[in-house]
Amino acid sequence: MLPDRNFFYALADAAKAETLPRFRTGAYVTNKMEGGFDPVTEGDRAAETAIRALIAERFPEHGILGEEHENIGLDREHIWVIDPIDGTRAFISGLPVWGTLIGFQSNGRAAMGLMDQPFTGERYFADGTRSWYRGPDGERQIATRDCKTLSDAILFTTSPHLFVGGDGEKYRTVESRVRLFRYGCDCYAYALLASGHVDLVVENGLKPYDVGALIPLIEQAGGVITTWKGGRPENGGSIVAAGSRAVHEEALKLLSGM
Repeated sequence: MLPDRNFFYALADAAKAETLPRFRTGAYVTNKMEGGFDPVTEGDRAAETAIRALIAERFPEHGILGEEHENIGLDREHIWVIDPIDGTRAFISGLPVWGTLIGFQSNGRAAMGLMDQPFTGERYFADGTRSWYRGPDGERQIATRDCKTLSDAILFTTSPHLFVGGDGEKYRTVESRVRLFRYGCDCYAYALLASGHVDLVVENGLKPYDVGALIPLIEQAGGVITTWKGGRPENGGSIVAAGSRAVHEEALKLLSGM
């Protein structure tokens, strides 16, 4: 038995009950990195615990890969990929572009996924075939925009400061050729891409749980998401997502050094 939309929404509701009451409250923050800043909040841990509990009850045979707790059964056919608060820095800053990411893989391939933004009341869901939006202005199927060229594209990245050395040079080359670029949207940028509002997202240093839910959201909305080398993105790393194949090919050529 495989999960359906109702179960994904139940998982998102369970996470929302832990994250939203802590948003903009000065909730307790722990730094996970020596010599740097990698924050985790009470909401991160509590939300992932709540999601895991429902999965273990309904699908005990499934594996779970999550950011905050121990991974389980990564050699199993079906694996859940969880990031309870993607964009923790935005969360602790009071900026509503963080989201709960819940992905579902079958045989190593991202198949279904959900991005929930509790504060704005928006959910973006890939059901295995198509991508959907539900929010204050209703519910509808979404699709990426067919931008024809990089020079007409709108680009998002979390921060240009995350690119160093050769990666920085490649990113800046792409940025210099687009019509408009914006920073700081974390997972929300991918939701905007799937909805046809922006055309390109370029990032690096991502973990599997950063993209697991977003891969099907992009692909089932008609977009393309790969590594900078053109490979499958399930393992994270350096990622480029585009609403159209034309923009993806242009950006990929610059990022891969081809």
